[in-house]
This record gives sequence, structure tokens and C-alpha cells, in this order.
Amino acid sequence: MDGAIDLNESERKKLDDERTEVLEQLEDWLETPMVVLGFVWMLLLIVDLIWGLNPFLLILSDVIWAIFIVDFIVEFILAPQKINYLKVNWITAISLLVPAIRVLRAVRIVRAMRATSIARGTRLMRLMGSLNRSMRALGTAMGRRRFGYVLMLTLIVTLSGAAGMYAFEREASTGGFESYGSSLWWTAMIITTMGTYWPVTPEGRMLSFILAVYAFTVFGYVTATLATFFIELDKSREEGHASAGTIEELRREVAALRDEIHSLCALKKD
Repeated sequence: MDGAIDLNESERKKLDDERTEVLEQLEDWLETPMVVLGFVWMLLLIVDLIWGLNPFLLILSDVIWAIFIVDFIVEFILAPQKINYLKVNWITAISLLVPAIRVLRAVRIVRAMRATSIARGTRLMRLMGSLNRSMRALGTAMGRRRFGYVLMLTLIVTLSGAAGMYAFEREASTGGFESYGSSLWWTAMIITTMGTYWPVTPEGRMLSFILAVYAFTVFGYVTATLATFFIELDKSREEGHASAGTIEELRREVAALRDEIHSLCALKKD
């Protein structure tokens, strides 16, 4: 009986290892296409939040969304530990569910939702999910170039955050943004911790809080990186000066040794 249990556990572990290997191979094969589609989807989301999508771009967005859903379902089926997979990818799962509201927009209830704050909430979740996917895609594309990754991620957060703020706050009763340009300027100021406008809508306030937290985090990282860079630069200069001094001392010693050899040779000749 114990032998049968051990055999079943061994077979189960072997099956889990095979599924994990297949999942890793699938992720390797789809890595580049998914990175490209992730950036395209984020760009389409920014355009949708600012101006809306024409029929062609709407179809393109839905096709990319369908590809992401198929990829997520396949990876979920292959994942040995499905609960752990959902824990790691729960934001991605929500971001893939949110666009379904747009697909079901013909339903009267959904039409009513689009006219309320619930619609702004779904936009916020879609934006956060797209940012999460872009973050992962950018991390894959940039590899170990961490400072470059942070700079590119900050650019994406600024552009998409400005689109979200413009979509949430342009119809605010007080203040608000008259254009995407003004929203982009405000978002850039928030990223540099110098914002002046305070959002009115709950979704705008939530997004503003997320941007502020990101700004403080990135500001600390950039400050530490720059400080490390200048410290290493000063250290390299000091080592360079020390090396130059050591080389000069060696030259003097070689010259003195050469003079002694010449003196000895002259004495031998005499």
C-alpha cells in the first residue's frame, strides 16, 4: 500500500515537472510576441482613454485581448500549482476580465454602467492591469539593464497615467483637465513630486495616489543610483591618481637602478 502511494506521488511529481518544463518552453517561444503585443495593447489603451478607438483599432484591441486570454488559459492549464499561478497573476486575470464589459456593451445594464462611476472603475482596473503587463514585458525586454528599465517604465507610467487622469478628471465639476497635454504636464510634475492639482473623482484620487507612491519609490532609486555613480567615479579618479603616482615612482626607481648599473660598468672598465 505504501509502495503504491509512493509510486503515485512519484508519478505526480514527474507529471508536474513535465508540465513545468512545457510551460517554460511555451513562455520562451511566446516571449517576444507577447512583449510586442503588450506594448501595442498599452498604446491602444492610451489612445482609447484620450480619443477613443475607431472600428479598426477596436477590432485590433479585441484580437490582442483574445490572444492574451488564450495565452492565460493555456498557461493556467499547464501550471502545476494553479492556486500559486493565480496568486502571482491575479492582476493580469482582472485586466483580462475587464474588457469583457466593452464586448457586452449592447446589454442595457452595461450601457447604464458606462454612464456611472462603475465605468471609470473598470477603466482604472484595465489601466492597472495593462501597466502590470507592460512592466513585465519591459522587464523581459530590458533584461539586467535596471536603470534603463526604470527610465522606460517611468515614461510608460507617465504617458498612461496622464491618459487615465485625463479620462477620469476631464468632466470634473471643479478644475479638471482641458486637454491631454495639461494632464501630461500634471502627471510629469507628480512623478517629480511637484503636483499642484488635486483630483476630484475617486478613480482620479486612487490613480494619483498610485502615481505619487511610484514617484517617491523611483525618486529614491534614481537618487541612490546617481549617488553610487558619482561615488564610483570619484573612487576611479582617486585610484587613477594613485596608479599614476605608483607608475612615476617605478620610473624613478628604474632610472636610479639604470644609473647604478652604468656606474658599476664604468668601474669594471677602469
